Amino acid sequence: MKWFKNIYLKNQFFYALIGLAAAFVVSFFFKSLFPIIKFGLILLLLILIIDFIVLFFTNKTVYTERIYPERFSNGDFNDLKIKIQNQYKLNLNFRLIEELPIQFQKRDFEKHVRLKKGENKTISYRLRPTQRGEYTFGNLNVFVSFLGFFERKIIQQEHLNIKTYPSYLQMRQYTLLATTNQLHQIGIKRIRRIGSNTEFENIKPYSRGDEYRLINWKATGKAHKLMVNQYQEEKSQPVYNIIDLGRSMRMPFNELTLLDYAINSSLVLSNVTLVKDEKAGLITFNKKVENHILADKKNHQMQVILEALYATKTDFKETDFGRLYSYTKKKLPQRSLLFLYTNFESLDALERQIQYLKLIKKSHVLVVIMFKNTELNTYAQSKPDNVMDIYRQTIAEKINFEKELIINKLHRYGIHTIYTEPSELTVNSINKYLELKARGLF
Repeated sequence: MKWFKNIYLKNQFFYALIGLAAAFVVSFFFKSLFPIIKFGLILLLLILIIDFIVLFFTNKTVYTERIYPERFSNGDFNDLKIKIQNQYKLNLNFRLIEELPIQFQKRDFEKHVRLKKGENKTISYRLRPTQRGEYTFGNLNVFVSFLGFFERKIIQQEHLNIKTYPSYLQMRQYTLLATTNQLHQIGIKRIRRIGSNTEFENIKPYSRGDEYRLINWKATGKAHKLMVNQYQEEKSQPVYNIIDLGRSMRMPFNELTLLDYAINSSLVLSNVTLVKDEKAGLITFNKKVENHILADKKNHQMQVILEALYATKTDFKETDFGRLYSYTKKKLPQRSLLFLYTNFESLDALERQIQYLKLIKKSHVLVVIMFKNTELNTYAQSKPDNVMDIYRQTIAEKINFEKELIINKLHRYGIHTIYTEPSELTVNSINKYLELKARGLF
């Protein structure tokens, strides 16, 4: 009787029964219609039997295949495909219901397709995860119908687990552009190096973005195309991404927390620094330093950083910058470039930590990264409807102004800053890295 659970009655079945019942009521008053309606009942029963036999009394049914990535990229749209093939000997209608992971909170995934016998199609859709961790897909259910009165449910795929990692799709994109010298296409500035120590390496064909002053005119004349001198830059400097796991990083923007924006940016920036032949490292801290990956440029360094970022967890407690200072003083003897992802919402919050930031700055090149509250900016610029809206907008403008004061105070102590919208964090971080490298500050 297991097959009995796979029988589903469609609306057409009930509409036909209701219509037939109404016809019998009418035949009570018009007896001449009774034979016709009786024939209709027999015809309906015959159609139902045919529909049932076609769906349930056959060995070959339908074949499906999930063409899903091995892992998801957090915060990005991931492409997924389902391949379906009709193995019946008739043209049929198929309805696919994928039981999506609970994190997406979507219960309306349904795809309809009609296939001829032996025909196959690929159904594509996209998902955007906003949390790191493991996502569990339920069953892939296929409902088959022929004449539209019955549906047969077939469970084609069982549960599937996919891990969601920090945004490796962005990492690949920036890596490709960095290796082909095309970072300027997505907003990365081409910055002229000032007073840097360089050593001649070779002559190469000109590519878009190269500096005009490096054109080698003699080689250009011989090759009949633009050629430029390429110089070997000073390399192998440590670059650390330091991520605050405190409560200030819990604020969400576009469904992602500031912490996840920082994690995604750290992954991309670490990869770009490795492409530039620097050493990439990682530190995460809260009440104490939770994780420390020594800056290195070994082959599997990116995989180590990726796994560490994926496993990052926090309870968003108050951050101890004093513990961070003592740890960097002890564990980072070499002068390094430190990108500190945090968020000070008030001058008082900065005052409690500024002494530790000044001490870190004495030994390293420190870049403090803070986030603009884009929703607050939008609200402050909107048109007020009443007096309370004016009060609230005044408070919003005061908070935004205080953020500017925080930035100015950090500059006063010689601390570099990035004040950015969360969505622009990665581009602005890479720009700051290239700027500091071009100025020879580390």
